[in-house]
Amino acid sequence: MTSVRPGASRPPQLLVFDSGVGGLSVAAEIQRALPGCAIAYASDNAAFPYGTKDEATLVDRVGRVLASLVNAVQPDVIVVACNSASTLALPHIRARFAAPIVGVVPAIKPAAALTRSRVIGLLATPGTVARPYTHELITQFAADCTVISLGSSALVEEAEARLRGTPVDPARLDELLRPLRDHPRYGEMDTLVLACTHFPLLRDDLQQWVGSAVQLVDSGEAIARRVEYWLSQLALPRENTRPEHLALFTRDDPEVARLAPALQRFGFEQLRILPV
Repeated sequence: MTSVRPGASRPPQLLVFDSGVGGLSVAAEIQRALPGCAIAYASDNAAFPYGTKDEATLVDRVGRVLASLVNAVQPDVIVVACNSASTLALPHIRARFAAPIVGVVPAIKPAAALTRSRVIGLLATPGTVARPYTHELITQFAADCTVISLGSSALVEEAEARLRGTPVDPARLDELLRPLRDHPRYGEMDTLVLACTHFPLLRDDLQQWVGSAVQLVDSGEAIARRVEYWLSQLALPRENTRPEHLALFTRDDPEVARLAPALQRFGFEQLRILPV
């Protein structure tokens, strides 16, 4: 599959999409790997969080929001930077939209390759932990491992608050993660999968909690490599200078304004509201 945009003069346009701001961790990896691409980061804050939505609601919502975003941004490649949406909606949206779509899946395969103790932690949203797709990944790539799973929507809220400038309370973090430690084989765990794009925003806090002997694994670098593959397939050259990046939200509320400093740190100087 190779094509060239007629009269292409703008840098490659990427759309990175999540329900909240967790996908900024993915956008940061893409920026590091592909600095010549323009990125539109879209947060469906009107429907946040996705991790608690039922399948029919989530699939319908993702399709409707992406339709509006694609019309507004005209992306060359779409990144669904949300494990909850990816594990449910990817087949539906790939059938609907022409642009290549890169999804996020729990990094169980690389974790299984890294672990020596064969005890892996899986930190995700409740929906991702429960979905058959996740169980199939474990069966396929980590069948010989003990996987200690913890689904937490509250931890997503902590990551959102952290990005807005609220420090993580160590006692609260300990409370949320204690079910991991209560598992009888927790002491053998040497790898922890961050299977929600929000959780790399808490990487330092999580690393301190589990200790330096535990490796934290997420999907950010793999996603950036996949985007690079599609840009090569589409024959889209990158610019030599950094293009402007845009942040979009589906609802205007005071929290968006609170996010502006953090968005700027991630390179998103422009901000727009696109109601959906």
